Amino acid sequence: MTQTALIIGATGGVGRALADVLEARGAHERVVRLSRQPDPAVDVCDEASIARAAAWLAAEGVALRLVIDATGFLHDETFRPERGLAEIDPDHMAKAFAVNATGPALLMKHFLPLLPREGRSVFATLSARVGSIGDNRLGGWHAYRASKAALNQLVRGAAIELGRKRREAICVALHPGTVETPLSRPFARSGLAVRSPDVAAKEILAVIGALTPADSGGFFDHKGERVAY
Repeated sequence: MTQTALIIGATGGVGRALADVLEARGAHERVVRLSRQPDPAVDVCDEASIARAAAWLAAEGVALRLVIDATGFLHDETFRPERGLAEIDPDHMAKAFAVNATGPALLMKHFLPLLPREGRSVFATLSARVGSIGDNRLGGWHAYRASKAALNQLVRGAAIELGRKRREAICVALHPGTVETPLSRPFARSGLAVRSPDVAAKEILAVIGALTPADSGGFFDHKGERVAY
């Protein structure tokens, strides 16, 4: 079977950089890029599209050794991060949870069963330090924080189930840090260590490369250090 790496959200800044770095390294025989673009299109808010993509990969006869979910929602033309409780909007909350929690959960539902039963494999999803309950000292950003905290819990639960049948498989949440992308650009305050997508991709892949099955279910930053749930 073809040893394959899969990047979901591959048209975004970090996702594209991850796919480019993986292809340049040549460690996998094949790097598959999935996004909302066709052939096959994947929208994390549309389970049918995820199921079709998983079925397509299964039919291709690939061995998924690495899956990275680089999707996420922070803001758009309608919704901005809340400064306080008074700005909470139910539609904003619903969209944040749909993209940042339910979507990745559906990716795990359909792609984790495609990981090989033998040998090392990794499923990693991009979370955010602001989703850490233990690290929250500022408040605000309620929809984003809560949806990423939910994602971390989903990763933890998925890792427990995954380990029962695939003892060498790893499922983790990763904080990529502040990356120069349209998602973070409006909020990249002066003094933050903002890195290019290429640098961030290399850091993320270095962290993934050092993970062991004992780390499955964990939440790690771009330096490989554990982040509080």
